[in-house]
Amino acid sequence: MRSREIPRCHMITSRHNQEIVVCLGLTYFYSRVSGNTVDLGASDLADKARQFPAVFEPAPGGSSSSLSLLLSSFPGDLEISEYCRDLLLIFGQRYEAYVKCLVPAARPVKVCENCFSSYVNLNETYNNISDQVGPGNVSCRDSLLRSDRLMVVFVLFNNLKDLWEKSGCSHCITKGFQGLTNDTLAFMTTLNQTQTCFDTYQQGNHTELCQKCKNTYKDLNELYRTLEKDLNMCIDVEDAMNITRRIWSKTFNCSLPREETVPVIAVSSFMLFLPIIFYLSSFLHSEQKKRKLIHPKRAKSYNSLMNIQDKQN
Repeated sequence: MRSREIPRCHMITSRHNQEIVVCLGLTYFYSRVSGNTVDLGASDLADKARQFPAVFEPAPGGSSSSLSLLLSSFPGDLEISEYCRDLLLIFGQRYEAYVKCLVPAARPVKVCENCFSSYVNLNETYNNISDQVGPGNVSCRDSLLRSDRLMVVFVLFNNLKDLWEKSGCSHCITKGFQGLTNDTLAFMTTLNQTQTCFDTYQQGNHTELCQKCKNTYKDLNELYRTLEKDLNMCIDVEDAMNITRRIWSKTFNCSLPREETVPVIAVSSFMLFLPIIFYLSSFLHSEQKKRKLIHPKRAKSYNSLMNIQDKQN
């Protein structure tokens, strides 16, 4: 590999096995593999020196500081205003906070109850990027959302927005994002009472638990059916009810008589006696027809007998 004497230059080694020499805003590349050198003439030096500020001057701290200094002054930064850079930084912080909240709330599912405030903050920042205009009528929509094919900010936010919508969190959170709705609070309160009852009697006889906790568990089921009928529940409520039902039926082997049992028995009994009623009615109807068929014959024979007696007389 060739080297050159370049005044006021600093040589650093990149992870791609290349040596980069930085000198007054100029970069020379020396490839260890091919041995080629990209050189710049005197006229190019002047052009490049005017194009780039002197932020590329050699840093005495070492190669890593020089490389970070080189990357921090990428010309693309000129396309983004300071206002948009600040918004991008805030978006990253709030995105991280929301994801950190989602992971612990994944099991059991509490993504709506625990993380709605983080989602509100993230949504607010994204709206500022996409819709709001900053100082000096600066808009960050084009520069941060759609300036490249990857569209990182746009894709990241829409993935989390899709997760929010699939979770049905809007059914459990008030429209102003102030907290849980009244129906959801009532369900959660009854759920806590049911779980407290389970914790109280689970160490003893499960038969006693089934008896003592029956009313609370029944109230919880009724609340859930109401929310389910009105399509007014989120994934938190759905998952909590599924877990409670599995504990009630499989862990404690309890059962709850359903109100539909009496109508089902009545309909089943009617269907059972329906063939008997059918055959009985058919039998009675056939007997009635037999009587109608016999009656005219008797009447005819009676008239013939009367005619014979009249002739004899």
